[in-house]
Amino acid sequence: MNYTDYAVEQVISLCKIPSPSGFTKLAAKYLIDLLVEMGFEPSQSRKGSVLCTLGGEDSPLVLASHIDTLGAMVRAVKGNGRLRFTKIGGYPENNIENENVTIHTRDGKCYSGTVHINGPAVHVYNDSGTSKRDDSSMEIVLDEIVKCKEDTLKLGIRAGDFISLDARTALTSSGFIKSRHLDDKASAGVLLALAREVRDGSLKLARKTSILFTTYEEVGHGAASGFPTDTAEMISVDMGAVGDDLETNEYTVSICAKDSGGPYDWDVTDTLVKLAQKLNLQYAVDIYPYYGSDVEGALRAGHDIRHGLIGPGVFASHGYERTHTQAIDNTLKLLEAYLQQA
Repeated sequence: MNYTDYAVEQVISLCKIPSPSGFTKLAAKYLIDLLVEMGFEPSQSRKGSVLCTLGGEDSPLVLASHIDTLGAMVRAVKGNGRLRFTKIGGYPENNIENENVTIHTRDGKCYSGTVHINGPAVHVYNDSGTSKRDDSSMEIVLDEIVKCKEDTLKLGIRAGDFISLDARTALTSSGFIKSRHLDDKASAGVLLALAREVRDGSLKLARKTSILFTTYEEVGHGAASGFPTDTAEMISVDMGAVGDDLETNEYTVSICAKDSGGPYDWDVTDTLVKLAQKLNLQYAVDIYPYYGSDVEGALRAGHDIRHGLIGPGVFASHGYERTHTQAIDNTLKLLEAYLQQA
């Protein structure tokens, strides 16, 4: 089996499952069912994280990716029947302008809609291109015949309903994966490929290894809990950002030396760098000043663990993102080698 292809398949499948932070039950069920099918015994924490021990002994290591994504929630139903929203996760409002969305009601119904600025018609509003984009100047227009607040309420839509963004996932013939939510479903797909390798006997683990899929990373406390107490080390497998003076691109595995939470463990990072060099991988070592990861949630919660951060390079983070199968492959190969280090 080509495990990179398998990882890409899982990335695409996961991106198509709506899972904004706090509404991740569908993605979690997908993971649990798949891991059980592989023969593992995954468990789920009280707040929804999925943990699965793959095998191995001694020096327990956890690889953490997150399945929660950016999204929104209904803040209020407006007088005209449209929706005011509040963001879930951090992104500029213009990143979702004109995006199709789904509203998930608490009685299990789903309604489609589109995010627009108030007054989007350029033939009517001469400031449509320059007006401020925020939660007071944008709204969700429902694909239902609603003309007032009461019409929308009759549909069962209320404040507190979750809103997922259309992922628009595509794999091009040239190997690019375009989608919302590659942060961090690109890495979740890599972890599932590692699990498949262990199941098939293609990957022998030199230490106890678990994979953790967290559900609140985008709001800051994903890996604060939900993993074994004997964990000695955690590596966040999350996206590498592309831009400015960074070396990471859409083909590399990014190794983060420092982000907004400070430097990562010297020994963990150094081992990853040297393995990437030894394997002649496409890799980059970068610093991300506006970035936080699952492992920082664990550290702030008081866990005494060694820590690192790697992931495939992703262009246009927190927007309509893009990576390449080469980045998936480089990330997978680096982790395969790391898991075989005694």
